[in-house]
Amino acid sequence: MFKHIAIANDGSEGAFKALSFAIDLAHVHHAQLHMVLVEELPDLPASIDEVKEERDEADHRFKPVVERAQTLAKLKRVKLEVHILTGHPVRTIVDFIKENAVDHLVVGFMGHSALYERIIGGTADRLVRFSPCSVTVVK
Repeated sequence: MFKHIAIANDGSEGAFKALSFAIDLAHVHHAQLHMVLVEELPDLPASIDEVKEERDEADHRFKPVVERAQTLAKLKRVKLEVHILTGHPVRTIVDFIKENAVDHLVVGFMGHSALYERIIGGTADRLVRFSPCSVTVVK
């Protein structure tokens, strides 16, 4: 049923629960599995060097997340392609989905207070709303 599955991972435990689900789903469907990590840029970077510095920092900061994810995928014999991208998380993930013909997205749920959700909204909620493919939210 699914050919290209993406998992959005921010390094949280909720994201790793979602990753475990996505690995199992990819295994069952013999699907390609892509893990997307997004490093947010400052709203107004001062220079290209600041963007490059943020990107290098993200590669270093996400290294343990990537290593843990690769280990989990190998245990299930699923190939995991990792994509560390820069930008606004929701927009960047939705663009990745469109550009890579992803037909299913898996995200972890990070509970916040009701006030926070009303004022700011959750990333998972916005991904469900704006994603052009089906989405599973794992609690």
